[in-house]
Amino acid sequence: MELPQDDINVLIKRRFEELDELKKKGIEPFAYSFDVDSDSQTIKEKYKDGEEFNVKIAGRIIAIRRMGKASFTHIQDHLGKIQIYLRKDDINEMYDAFKLMDIGDIIGVEGFVFRTKTGEVSVHVRSLQILSKCLRPLPTPKETVDELGNKVIHDQFTDIELRYRQRYVDLIVNPQIKDTFIKRSRIISSMRRFLDSSGYLEVETPVLQPLYGGAAARPFVTHHNTLDTKLYLRIADELYLKRLIVGGFNGVYEISKDFRNEGMDRTHNPEFTMMELYVPYKDYEWMMKCVEQMVFSICTEVFGGPEFEFEGNKINFNPPWQRVSMIDAIKEKTGVNVITASDDEIMSAAKKFGVDIKNAVGRAKLIDELFSATVEPGLIQPTFIMDYPLELSPLAKKHRSKEGVVERFEGYVAGREICNAFSELNDPLEQKQRFLGQSRLIEEGDEEAHQIDEDFIRALEYGMPPTAGLGIGIDRLTMLFTGQSSIRDVIFFPQMKTEVKD
Repeated sequence: MELPQDDINVLIKRRFEELDELKKKGIEPFAYSFDVDSDSQTIKEKYKDGEEFNVKIAGRIIAIRRMGKASFTHIQDHLGKIQIYLRKDDINEMYDAFKLMDIGDIIGVEGFVFRTKTGEVSVHVRSLQILSKCLRPLPTPKETVDELGNKVIHDQFTDIELRYRQRYVDLIVNPQIKDTFIKRSRIISSMRRFLDSSGYLEVETPVLQPLYGGAAARPFVTHHNTLDTKLYLRIADELYLKRLIVGGFNGVYEISKDFRNEGMDRTHNPEFTMMELYVPYKDYEWMMKCVEQMVFSICTEVFGGPEFEFEGNKINFNPPWQRVSMIDAIKEKTGVNVITASDDEIMSAAKKFGVDIKNAVGRAKLIDELFSATVEPGLIQPTFIMDYPLELSPLAKKHRSKEGVVERFEGYVAGREICNAFSELNDPLEQKQRFLGQSRLIEEGDEEAHQIDEDFIRALEYGMPPTAGLGIGIDRLTMLFTGQSSIRDVIFFPQMKTEVKD
């Protein structure tokens, strides 16, 4: 077999040689199937001293201790690891074949469960089958115990960039990280149960869109060859979901991948997961209570309670959450009322508090950046920031009693946003004027301003009932619940720079 030139080294060469030797012995090193009937966790829980029982189990070899005509090996399956005991007299020629197997190989064994003299529940192997030969050595950590009895781990797979890039290896050698992704899945399932039990319908809307909208963001652009037209990866689901409200649905939601062509940091990945919900005849006050109930339900169902520790802070999701006006919050931190202040006064405050103003096109962006710099980091306990300036929210209704603001809130926890919601604008004439205002921002250089969507305006002209809308960032919610400081730790395959080959 010809080896890949980039991979010629002693360890890989040896594994390819083992592969050839297995084939020469007539042993297929890449099996089609194996009839598994148990797992490591069930075997350990089920075993009682003196009550041996037969099992079929498969897993990846993670440790080998050879002793002539007998060997002890640990294999790892999806629930943990278990020791297996092999004797030459029991498996005959397959014991010789076992000498050609290595750490990382996936095997299947059949045998009976027993307890060793050292007290470890193990499987005494009666038959052995190799299921997949591992051709690359795993960066398996080695454990030793120092003079004080402390466990010391050597050669641990800790290069964070490599772990993200080769998540498959990360999951093998750091199996504890699976817990984060299992919890992520359960968070989504719990959210879905809450919404379904509330009578809302889960739907799907287009990923490829002729116009992007529903948020302030730069899109990814592609081209459809057959239609010979430019298309965009969606930045939000909002405008299509509201079309369904126009069509008469009594509450719709979507859990989806959205895409924004923006920078990457601890809380931003260009591909991310959102849940968006739209409920007719409700407003943002109602939606705040809905969010409190939903998050509390997820906490208690998945984690057993509403209290968490995150980055040294004890977070309590018990409702009600604190409610604070955005205008009041900024004024408290800066002394500036951004509704009545002039553009120059806002610019002056932004400079004073170290806001990066080079990308802040227009008054609305300056206000947003000023809030992010001065208020956001201090929002540790769950807090609804309410009543945003009109310029920041082209899809929200004007506040029914306050001038210059809209009925909008964002939920903040531990200094980061987890949700965004409106009393949705349902006046098509006002919506068109808002879109025109966004167009002027595009002309001034704001790449994140909203496009004019004439079809959405036409949909509103058919009549959309009063509606409350919500978007929750699944990734950030998972970060909070699992204690992860980087969004990359809750996404299986985060976006990475192109790998440079040596």
